Amino acid sequence: MTRHLAEAGSAPVAGPEWVDEVLLRGPDAQVCLHVDGPVNRAALRRMVAERRARLEAAGLRAGGSLVLRLPPSLAFVANLLAGWRIGAQVALLDHRLTPFEVGAALDRLAPQVVVAPGAVRGNPLRAFADVEETTTPHPGRPAATPHAVIQLSSGSTGPSKVIGRTAADLIAEVDRYTRIDGVPLPGERIVVLASMVHVLGLVGALLYGLHAGVQVRPPERLTGDSVLDAVAAETSPATVLGVPFHIGLLASVAEPPRLPQLKRMTTGGELVPAATATAFLDKYGVPLGNMWGMTEVGVIATDLFGAHRPALTPAPGLAVVERAGELLVSRPESPYVGLSDPTRWSDGWLHTRDAGVVDPDTGLVTIKGRLDSQVSVGGLKVDLTEVEATLTALPGVEAAVVLHDEAITGYVQLAPGVSVDAVRAGLAERLAGYKRPRQLHVLAAMPRTTTGKLVRDRSVLRQAPRQGR
Repeated sequence: MTRHLAEAGSAPVAGPEWVDEVLLRGPDAQVCLHVDGPVNRAALRRMVAERRARLEAAGLRAGGSLVLRLPPSLAFVANLLAGWRIGAQVALLDHRLTPFEVGAALDRLAPQVVVAPGAVRGNPLRAFADVEETTTPHPGRPAATPHAVIQLSSGSTGPSKVIGRTAADLIAEVDRYTRIDGVPLPGERIVVLASMVHVLGLVGALLYGLHAGVQVRPPERLTGDSVLDAVAAETSPATVLGVPFHIGLLASVAEPPRLPQLKRMTTGGELVPAATATAFLDKYGVPLGNMWGMTEVGVIATDLFGAHRPALTPAPGLAVVERAGELLVSRPESPYVGLSDPTRWSDGWLHTRDAGVVDPDTGLVTIKGRLDSQVSVGGLKVDLTEVEATLTALPGVEAAVVLHDEAITGYVQLAPGVSVDAVRAGLAERLAGYKRPRQLHVLAAMPRTTTGKLVRDRSVLRQAPRQGR
């Protein structure tokens, strides 16, 4: 289904026909997106052709490299498909990153073309922005790998991982979705709350929806009432797709209307507490399905009917095993770009850094929590080591430890004359808001072990003398 094109000095990237065959094919009049009105396939193909012309005018060619830094929008969708239609590699940056983070990411990725927001109009609570983008040549280099999409695991600085997925990998994941019991069917709708910059919204909503003939419809605004309005707007069955954070949006609706169109809500990201799942079922009377996945591989396991909570069934075509308390997922090749680390991938197995067990009789997977430093804040992944590295690098910060203690919490030792307000200002310049510590405790001296290592025990840090005491 794919062929490979290469230019001198570039890596082969999938050719354009996979976009036509897997994503854009279908009747001209079929509505595939609904953003401020219906968008049929003929209109989407015209948008893709227009963006393709702009990208080519900026110098993008097959085997080239493109960075998209756009909020979820029709402009994002059209530029993404246009970049792939050219045969280029597309890297996705979260539009909420600070200029400091964006600059670091561009230095790291070295794209040849950058598409960024120009004018963004309308309510900031809009789920899909009304954005006029700018398309600019950038002094970068062609794609160095054959990956169709590049994503950063948790940001753009520090220890974040660069993750690459080929067109064949994306196609395989879309195919997995088609074989999962309970996914939206052709003629149905996905009311998408998850960001399309990240894998759940990107593949689970956009790519699967385009392939399967499922209309993708974001709500007008990210509020509970607006989500329910999107469900009620048409008579066809609708699945709400988001993360546990979004359950709160629906929970905020005191007396939701009866909605026979609502088929289920499916969440990815962190585990949903049993009490939350029960409350949702009581209020809406439809299944709350769970999905487990990673940027590196996409959807791994699901329980879309809520029948096995908290256990999940591995997605078709994937094997999940438990070794030394860690869950490993089958993946023929390493997804990491520029990283050779056998603790993350080795011998065909991806190390998830999730603790869990696999039932030897049923194969059901139960996740126990993270083994590493990555946490979820409002459905967005944050690597605490990135936050700690950024905090430690600020002028006047002599030492720091960052933990997740109900919220992201930083413990710092400051040089004489340095204020905590200056530290907060430095963080605001360098880190997106959802990554910043909600609390900063200034200690007289950071607790250390006898060998000089920083102590990371919460109880010790909480009891350590504060500066000025």
